[in-house]
Amino acid sequence: MTEDVQARRFVVRGRVQGVGFRWFVEREAHILGVAGWVRNNANGSVEILAQGTRDQLSGLRSRLREGPRAARVDAVDESPARPAAELNSFRIEGAW
Repeated sequence: MTEDVQARRFVVRGRVQGVGFRWFVEREAHILGVAGWVRNNANGSVEILAQGTRDQLSGLRSRLREGPRAARVDAVDESPARPAAELNSFRIEGAW
């Protein structure tokens, strides 16, 4: 399975801070079996580093576009990232 592991960096913009977005992402990542982290950025966006299979990352991407009920997602920017062997769970990181 390790050959199939990919990593992506997502930056979500809109009303995504102060609405439970990080906890939403953490829950969805656990459901999907995705490893990585989520954090607030100083510019009001939320950043996610996610690692998993193509299908797991596709599922997470879909959920990021929806967000929790109180959020308003305007954009989800995605870029490739390098898979990291030390990422084996998903966590919320502190705000920057």
